[in-house]
Amino acid sequence: MEAEVGPRRYDSLRRTTQALETRAEIARAARRLFVERGWAATTVRDVAREAGVSVPTVYSVYGNKTGLTRALADAADLSADPSRQLADLEAPGTDPARQLAAMAAFDRRLYERAGDVITLLREAGRVEPELATVYRDGRRRADETRTAVFSSWPAGALRPGLDVPAAVDVYAGMCSIDVYTTLTAERGWSPDRVERWWSEALARELLS
Repeated sequence: MEAEVGPRRYDSLRRTTQALETRAEIARAARRLFVERGWAATTVRDVAREAGVSVPTVYSVYGNKTGLTRALADAADLSADPSRQLADLEAPGTDPARQLAAMAAFDRRLYERAGDVITLLREAGRVEPELATVYRDGRRRADETRTAVFSSWPAGALRPGLDVPAAVDVYAGMCSIDVYTTLTAERGWSPDRVERWWSEALARELLS
């Protein structure tokens, strides 16, 4: 009996690792197919075939296609490293201009690493109300972050005539997935250039 303890002691870890790998492979397959074919044209069976697993496995892991897409949305937010943004926003001596730069950097990372998922959510939301809610929730959280940051600035930091809600609107209009895609995919800008332009333009438009 003693001899069996060694080989079997990591069975639980092995099973957990295999389960995580299966989840990740399903998610990667879904992302590929959703982006290539569109959300509505992709079935759970398609995802299972692409991932090399059974249809029941997809359902047991993610529930349904909507649950799978919601998981992709959560992963998209994490891919942009929100902890890094928080650390940059709270760093000692950080002024409004540097905070705007930190926020622009976060949005650049989000769109660069997961812009396809954001576009997918917006597309899927046209036919699936629950995913429309996921997309709106993501935009709402972004607005809440901007509102919190802008509200923390000292009086007079915002450009004269501009209040916090209007500043949030200006930011959202400038730093959107559509602007990022136009500049990188159509105009040939690098992500670094977009981030620099956002930082400089936001400071000009928002700060006194």
